[in-house]
Amino acid sequence: MTLLLLAAAIVSEVSATLALRAADGFRHKKWLPVVVVGYVASFFLLAIVLDRGMAVGVAYGIWAAAGVALTAVAARFLFHDPLTKVMALGIGLVAAGVLIVELGASHA
Repeated sequence: MTLLLLAAAIVSEVSATLALRAADGFRHKKWLPVVVVGYVASFFLLAIVLDRGMAVGVAYGIWAAAGVALTAVAARFLFHDPLTKVMALGIGLVAAGVLIVELGASHA
C-alpha cells in the first residue's frame, strides 16, 4: 500500500509539472488549478508515505528520480521537448543511484 501511495505521489507531481508546462507561463490559466492540486496532492501523499515509515532518503529519492524520468519522457511526447541519448543515460544513472540507495537502506 505504501508503494501505491508513493506511485500516486509521483503521478501527481508529474501531472502538475506537465500542467505547468502546458500553462505556458500564465498564458493558459486553465491549467493552473491542475498545477496547484497536483503539487498539493503530491506532497500530501509523500507525507503519508513518510508517516508510514519509509525512510526519507528512499522515499524522496524514488519520488524525485521517477518524477524527473517520467516528466522528461512525457514532455518528449506531449511537447516535443528534447530527449537525447545523453539525457536517457542520465535518467538511467539516476535510476541506478536510487536503486543503490534503496538496497543500502534495506541492509541497514
